[in-house]
Amino acid sequence: MTNISEKEKAGFLEIRITGIVGNVEISTELIDIREIAEIFENAENLLFPGAKKERPLISYRIENGSVRHLFSTSSQHIIGLNAVLGQITYLNAIDFLEIESARAIENIQITAQRKGYDFLLRTSLPDTNELIINRKTKFFRTEAIWSDAEFYFYGKVTNAGGKDKANIHLLTEEFGIIRIQTPISFLEGYSENILYKNLGIRAIGKQNSETGEIDVSVLSFIELIDYSPGYDEIYLKNIRGKAKSRWLRDIDPDTWINDVRGRYDT
Repeated sequence: MTNISEKEKAGFLEIRITGIVGNVEISTELIDIREIAEIFENAENLLFPGAKKERPLISYRIENGSVRHLFSTSSQHIIGLNAVLGQITYLNAIDFLEIESARAIENIQITAQRKGYDFLLRTSLPDTNELIINRKTKFFRTEAIWSDAEFYFYGKVTNAGGKDKANIHLLTEEFGIIRIQTPISFLEGYSENILYKNLGIRAIGKQNSETGEIDVSVLSFIELIDYSPGYDEIYLKNIRGKAKSRWLRDIDPDTWINDVRGRYDT
């Protein structure tokens, strides 16, 4: 992660919570660390819904009034998030968001409904947009847009197992590490050690019918596929070698190009 060294280059996201805990107005002393952890995850996914490895530093502070969670980071990303908050309010919908951002809003919505909290999301910009989430709002993705689909993922297995719910963690080139829910019975009955091996996995999950985006957070295992990434490369090299030795040696490049383009006499 990169650091923000100058204050003027930083802005902040504020997530303000108001409500009642028991008979007492909510305050920082009444927020459990698990609730704070959830806020952390939601804030990160709102600010950086994509790859997080190279994201800028996010610093944090919490203040009363009733509870103010303040996340400081690069102004560039605060400006982008401010536009997103305005679009959510304008459309009164979150279907257009990237998966992680949409899920963060849904998580906040679920907490608002379950605990009766009112959330206010805003930025440090002078003309900030504000998003209100409470029991009356319904910020959930439209189910019709997300449909079941089958996928094939290829990569290296970095972890496999689990005490109650088993998963295979697969390091892929396109999505990074993805977690695929896998029956314990399959892992118990599989004779070979799959850890750190390159494998393919056929899985079922959700795909956005409009954008084609895959929700990699809800993948379920179907079957394991033997996969050798070196095989295809060797095969292609052989094909290229045959082409060079048998086909290209008998072709004059200029003649071939003229045949493809066509001849135009002036």
